[in-house]
Amino acid sequence: MNKITLYLSFPLILIGCNMPAANPGKIEKKAARIHKEVLTIDSHTDTPLRMMIKGFDIGVKHDPRRDFSKVDFPRMKEGGLDGAFFGAFVSQGPRNQQGYEKVKKKILTLFDTIDNTVLRYPGLAGLAVSPDDAYRLEKEGKRAVFIGIENGYAIGKDIDLISEYYRHGARYITLCHTRNNDICDSSTDTVGFNGLSHFGKAVVAEMNRTGMMIDISHASDKSFYDVLSITKAPVIASHSCARALCNNPRNLSDEMLRALAENGGVIQMCILSDYVKAPEPNASRDSLLDALHHKYHDWDSATEEQIRNYRKERAEIDAQFPVKLATVADVADHIDHIVKIAGIDHVGIGTDFDGGGGVEGCFDASEMGNITLELVKRGYSKDQIRKIWGANLMRVMNEVAEISMRYDR
Repeated sequence: MNKITLYLSFPLILIGCNMPAANPGKIEKKAARIHKEVLTIDSHTDTPLRMMIKGFDIGVKHDPRRDFSKVDFPRMKEGGLDGAFFGAFVSQGPRNQQGYEKVKKKILTLFDTIDNTVLRYPGLAGLAVSPDDAYRLEKEGKRAVFIGIENGYAIGKDIDLISEYYRHGARYITLCHTRNNDICDSSTDTVGFNGLSHFGKAVVAEMNRTGMMIDISHASDKSFYDVLSITKAPVIASHSCARALCNNPRNLSDEMLRALAENGGVIQMCILSDYVKAPEPNASRDSLLDALHHKYHDWDSATEEQIRNYRKERAEIDAQFPVKLATVADVADHIDHIVKIAGIDHVGIGTDFDGGGGVEGCFDASEMGNITLELVKRGYSKDQIRKIWGANLMRVMNEVAEISMRYDR
């Protein structure tokens, strides 16, 4: 992939061109210092599903090549990751009362799992519900654990659940996942409502009122624009990339990036390889994966044994048909492009670790510093890297909270 040369308004900065390699040691030291000094927040991991599995201990360092986990507190510390949004993920189920009751129970179980796990390690981490919490925990040398909800199916058709989940500590809701729900159309499903439903519009308004960030990752283009047309607060894409560099419907087009910037929101750069760089086609592998996903399609009803079997079978497919992962350089290419189109104030990082995320050079949380190193090589300043690694997202979070305070309680 060709490097993209960007000319920005920042003095003496030429982003996209590598700095001279005459003194790589000096560059690495500079990157390590910056990475240590700025607040680093990952806006999307799917780690809670792993935390629910008997025997997984987030307080112990794991080997991602053996048990496939990407996040634990020791690796977060090793990688200089100050905090992360732990996603309470629910797969799309039936849109009926039985399905709504089941998914609510699953979400509350996930909340309890996150709370109890973090409380078990008071010396390593703490729960966070605001940017102030993140900065405080950073000073204490602890990891900040925020909560996000992936898939608005979790609220069913009960809009009051938004404020209930907010009280449980959730600070964003991804409106949908890979299939349509009662809120909106997904980017990877057929047209249902042609964007937001009538109920979805009420959800957006209630999220604004509550102070819950609206996450448009996974939403269809029409859903995205419908949200921006009515929201009173900036929105986020918690784990998405630039469509111009990887033509995946999950990614945002340049027009969408500009609209997001106008809204004041932020796109959190995802490092799931298939969204960063189109994978080389392999019909045999794709066929096996399709069969595997069909076999294990209902995650909310899956037993621990089924989850273990899925991961074992997936590992066997990966071993038989190794995938050439995108690289940290490819991730930085996306960041370069997003900065060029939307501006430095509208990009962050959301890895999707434990949900498929991981590239060559940043395969798990222990390697997060390599992203900073690549940005330093490309000429990004400390202030710019601070914005990318957390300040932009924290700004949006504060603005969403401030706007919610204007509503009558």
